[in-house]
Amino acid sequence: MSVAAPTRQTLLHLYSAMLRTSRSFSSYNFREYFLHRTKDTFRAIQNESDPSKVRTMYADAVKELAVIRRSAIVNQLYGGWRLAVEN
Repeated sequence: MSVAAPTRQTLLHLYSAMLRTSRSFSSYNFREYFLHRTKDTFRAIQNESDPSKVRTMYADAVKELAVIRRSAIVNQLYGGWRLAVEN
């Protein structure tokens, strides 16, 4: 059974959700890491032309969003000190 590749709107919605979640980290290092990783992931999806690979990459990104959300909650609970870079 062939499932259609995710639409542009679906990809953009996932991208914005991942960026929003990445920005919610209280720790500078985690926040910057997940922002860069999200941007790199979606650049790779954007450059991919094979629909089956795009579907796989999209499914992986959805799973990663769930992990980032859980990690952000834990990071907000146990954030720690602000770095000099953040001021």
